[in-house]
Amino acid sequence: MPGGAVGADELVVVSHVSPDAPGQDGAPVYLGHLVVEPRRHVAGLADLTDAEAAAIGLWAGRGSRALRGLGAEHVYSAVIGHGIDHLHLHLWPRYPGTPREFWWQRVDEWSGARRGGEPEIVRLVGELRARLDEAGTGR
Repeated sequence: MPGGAVGADELVVVSHVSPDAPGQDGAPVYLGHLVVEPRRHVAGLADLTDAEAAAIGLWAGRGSRALRGLGAEHVYSAVIGHGIDHLHLHLWPRYPGTPREFWWQRVDEWSGARRGGEPEIVRLVGELRARLDEAGTGR
């Protein structure tokens, strides 16, 4: 994970999508695309313990607030569930100026979308971690 974890506790890890992630093939990624996942392997939401579900929700909220603090005007979230048999809650920020036709599932398809490689991800992860630490919600 470029830049390391954005945030973590004993149940959950929050990280930024990497150019080395499946399907990325080293290409620049959408900056701010975070993944909230339990440390324990579970296939879906129904497999979480109550404590894990609460932690996932807590970190999704924290990650969303950190993204908003760095300029996102909206943060989308989704659990997709095909491709990798492990629960991942995705967070996608929508930045100001994103045309309406690219909102929600297409937010990262816009040619003007914020993209970057490892150096940009490392910088952004540091900024997000600082936001979490300022709010007393760091790792």
